[in-house]
Amino acid sequence: MSEKKFYVTTPIYYSNDIPHIGHAYTTLAADVLSRWNKIKGKEVFFLTGTDEHGKKIQKVAEKNNKTPKEFVDELIPKFKKSWKDLNINFDRFIRTTDKDHEKIVQEIIKKIYDKGDIYLGKYSGYYCTDCEGYYTEKDLENGCCPIHKLKIEKLQEECYFFKLSKYKKELLKLYEKNPEFISPKYRRQEIINRVKEELNDLSVSRTTFDWGIKFPFDKKHISYVWLDALFNYYSATREKGKEKFWPADIQLIGKEILWFHAVYWPAFLLSAELELPKKIFAHGWWTFNNEKISKSHGKVIHVDELVSIAGVDSARYFLFRATPFGQDGDFSKSALIQRHNDELANKFGNLISRTAGLIEKTSFEKCENKLLKKLNLKEIDKKMQDLEFDKALNLIFEFIDNCNEYVQNKKPWETKDKSILYELADSIKAISILLWPFIPESCEKISKQFGFVVGKNSFEKIKIPLKISKIKKQEILFKRIECRENEQN
Repeated sequence: MSEKKFYVTTPIYYSNDIPHIGHAYTTLAADVLSRWNKIKGKEVFFLTGTDEHGKKIQKVAEKNNKTPKEFVDELIPKFKKSWKDLNINFDRFIRTTDKDHEKIVQEIIKKIYDKGDIYLGKYSGYYCTDCEGYYTEKDLENGCCPIHKLKIEKLQEECYFFKLSKYKKELLKLYEKNPEFISPKYRRQEIINRVKEELNDLSVSRTTFDWGIKFPFDKKHISYVWLDALFNYYSATREKGKEKFWPADIQLIGKEILWFHAVYWPAFLLSAELELPKKIFAHGWWTFNNEKISKSHGKVIHVDELVSIAGVDSARYFLFRATPFGQDGDFSKSALIQRHNDELANKFGNLISRTAGLIEKTSFEKCENKLLKKLNLKEIDKKMQDLEFDKALNLIFEFIDNCNEYVQNKKPWETKDKSILYELADSIKAISILLWPFIPESCEKISKQFGFVVGKNSFEKIKIPLKISKIKKQEILFKRIECRENEQN
C-alpha cells in the first residue's frame, strides 16, 4: 500500500443504546489520527459505524415493542448526531444491515466453507449475549461473564464451526513476525499465552433466533455476530474507489474486544486469503470519579453531557491529554475544567490574545523565526505515529510555554519590537497546525484571525513563514470556567 494512503477504523458500536464517553473516546482517537495524517498530506479513509445484528439487539428491540430494524433505524441518527457534535469527520458510517456489507459477508462465508474451514457440528458451552462471546467454564467468574459480570447461559444447539484451531501456528507466527500487530506491546503476551494454551474451533452460526445474515448454503443458520461484524472493515473498502485502502493501517478498539480482533479476525482473513491489517490497538477503559462506568449505577457520561462542561474542543483535548492512550483513565468534571483553565485558557488562549492585541496596536515585521528551533517537529510526529498522544501534546505545550516566556522576557509592549511579534504570530501558526487534529474548531478560528490555513497538507507549511496580514484581537477563545472544589460530576 502506498505510504500516501492511510486507513483507520473504530469498532462498530453495538446499537442498543445512545453513545457515551467510551464510544466517543475511540471515535475521537480515530478522528485525531485521520486529521494528523491529512495534515501530513495523506489520502485518508476513516471508517466507523454500528453493529446491528445478534440476539442482544433482538431482545432489546422486543423489549421496546419494535422490530430489530425499526429499533436500530431509530438509534443510528443519535450516533451520527453525537459524532457531529464532537466534530468528528468520518468518511463512511457503515451499518451491518447495509446491503453491500451483507452481500460480501455471505460471499466470504461461502468461500471459507468451500475451502473446508466451516463444518456442521453441535455446540455445548457458555455464551454471553451482552458481549456476544463464547466462554469456557474456567473463563467464568462465579458463573458470570468476566466482562459483564452477568449470569451466563449455557447453549446446546446444532451449528457450523470455523476451524480456528487450524490457524494456531499461523497466528503465533504472525504475532512473532509482526510485534506491532497487537498494540500496545504490553497486551501482546496475554493473547499469545491464551492462543498457545488452547485454541478451539469456533461456533459461527446460530439457529435459536433469526436477526442476522443468513448462511448462503443453509438458510436455517444465521452468522455468528462477530463473523458478520468484523468483516465491516473489509466490506467498506469494496466500495468503488476505496479498494486501494485495504488493508487497514490502524484498527482502534477497546481492550475488552481485543481477543475477537487479535485472534478471530486474522484467522478469518487468513482463511479467506485476504491481507491482514497492520496494527490492532486496544486502548483502556474510562472510569467516572474513580468508579467503573455503569448505566445501571448512573455512572455514564453521554456525549451531550461531555460537551456541555467546557465545549467540544476542551472535551477532545482532555481525553488525550489526561492519560496515555492505551491505559485506563479517570474522568471527572473538575479535572476537565482544570485542564481547560490551566492549559487552554491560561497558556494557549493567553498567548493568542496577548500577541493579537499587541500586533493590532503596533503591527509586526517579517523576520527569521528563531523560536521555531525550540519546536521538535520530528519528535512530535514520531509520538503521533506511535499513538502517544499525551506525549505529543506535552511537547506542543512545552513550546507554548517557551512562547509565553519569550513574550514575557522580551516585553514587546515596552520595546515595540515588531520582529518579536512576528516570531510569536508565526509560532502560533505552527502550534495551531499541530493542535488542529485535537481542537479543530479553535484552530480554524485562529487560522482566520492570523491569516493562514490549517488542515490538509498544512504540516509542511509550518516552516513556510507566515504572510503579513491585518491581525486584530478577537473574542476570548477559551473562557475560564469556575468550578467549585466539591463539584465532581
